Amino acid sequence: MPAIEPARRSPDSTDVEALHRLVLQSLDDDQAVDTISIPLAGKSSIADYMVIASGRSTRQVASMAQKLSERIKGETGRPARIEGLPNADWVLIDGGDVIVHLFRPEVRSFYNLERMWSFGDAPAPVVAPN
Repeated sequence: MPAIEPARRSPDSTDVEALHRLVLQSLDDDQAVDTISIPLAGKSSIADYMVIASGRSTRQVASMAQKLSERIKGETGRPARIEGLPNADWVLIDGGDVIVHLFRPEVRSFYNLERMWSFGDAPAPVVAPN
């Protein structure tokens, strides 16, 4: 079985910020709960941002993931990689510069990624854009 390649990263910081805004806006539009963004630039080479959010049900998590993936491809022309969609308890969307974790609340609480990736700084909740 061939290895899954990670999504491509952009060398342009303007593109990174635009993708980050797109992700946050998409999650806000789809009524994600408790969205946080953790800056990873200079701390990890996997991405510049990690966004974590919850959906109220597996159906909402799956819907948010599919819409976000479509929006990323439409905006950047690059497909986002998705893992975990069939069960939709925890869905990972690899947008290259922005990694998104979508959870059902119980699963999010169990894994507590915010704590693992906070680097000693508690991530602040992201205020939804208007």
